[in-house]
Amino acid sequence: MFEVKFADIGEGIHEGVLYKLEKKVGDLIEEGDTLFLVETDKVTAEIPSPISGKIHQVHFSEGDTIMVGQTIVSIETNEKVEPVKHEIVKEKESTSVVGDLEISSEVIPSSEEIIRPEEQSFKKVLATPVARKLAKDLKVDINSIEGSGPAGRVMKTDILSYSKSLEPIIESTNNATKEVLIHAETHVEKMSMMRKTIAEKMVQSKFTIPHTAMMDEVLVDQLVAFKNDIKDIAEENQVHITYLAFVIKAVAVALKKHPIINSSLNWEDKTIIYHDTINMGIAVDTKDGLTVPVIKHVEQMGVLEIAKAIEVVAQKAREKKLSIEDLQNGTFTITNYGALGSSFGVPIINYPEVAILGIGKISKKPVVKEDCLDIGYLLPLSMSFDHRIVDGGDAGRFMNTLKTLLEEPKLLLLS
Repeated sequence: MFEVKFADIGEGIHEGVLYKLEKKVGDLIEEGDTLFLVETDKVTAEIPSPISGKIHQVHFSEGDTIMVGQTIVSIETNEKVEPVKHEIVKEKESTSVVGDLEISSEVIPSSEEIIRPEEQSFKKVLATPVARKLAKDLKVDINSIEGSGPAGRVMKTDILSYSKSLEPIIESTNNATKEVLIHAETHVEKMSMMRKTIAEKMVQSKFTIPHTAMMDEVLVDQLVAFKNDIKDIAEENQVHITYLAFVIKAVAVALKKHPIINSSLNWEDKTIIYHDTINMGIAVDTKDGLTVPVIKHVEQMGVLEIAKAIEVVAQKAREKKLSIEDLQNGTFTITNYGALGSSFGVPIINYPEVAILGIGKISKKPVVKEDCLDIGYLLPLSMSFDHRIVDGGDAGRFMNTLKTLLEEPKLLLLS
């Protein structure tokens, strides 16, 4: 009998929802066929069968919450499969065995990729099973905690100390919530996995990063005209050209000139990780919540290529077809609240990045041109940045470069 477990698919995912069962008890299955779909807080993943055989038992129903390591399907097979041994790490003086995994077979083996220096800030935190279980029970983001154990491993005592430091905030919030529940007619709706993750990430970012913001407006008359000029060329290439494509290209050029904005901070080591590539995250509003797919290596793309890439990732996000790869290793993020008719906002940094750019809607407004009052197209920009490593001067110089490129978009053709 072969047990198909919900294996660790990376990105700190520990649980999911059994979204759809593709096979039922008694069905024959070939190696590589899709067994079931798992909806996580980031993606909906297809889990293939690692062997051929017949479905003996399905241990969960559609809609059930499943945890990494749990057996989802049992398969009768004549194939011999070598078990994968898992190292069991326990905290000293602990009698709990929660989180320990016995020898078993896995659907997806552990990754053996080498972590490049520019990706070190994204790796999974080291922690004992006891600490992970306690963090989950206390609803604490374990990635925000500095471990005191060997090699920086997060221990149970670290979780308890961190949780205690949040008690005044939690107590105040809970009291306010209870007061609202008592005095208002309400109905209760359980948070989705995506919404829970969004909430946790926003709290992590605001508690970890000292945010500050910078706002400005850019006269984009030439950009409006230039976009209209290349509209026919874009249509010939079956590309829907948008202002966002120009903004992404301009940001990529500006980031090459101001690399501190395209970096991450390793607070534990007190080091700054400069990213040699530019992977642009785009905040996409979907019916299930906010998601941020990443377009890789935008510094190597032209405006039309970027426009096509935007279409692809936005469509995948709305259809819940994003892969883990589509969400990994972003270095800078843009959020476009202008698409919803808003002008200015103060976006929250996509941790562990150090800055995020918000763009508003382009509007016609009175402007002064050569000492005369005229009508011009203005694009609002607002950037939040991590004041631990990005100074106001750094942010100002970056914004000035960006403004110049958007005011004179033909400069992008030379970059």
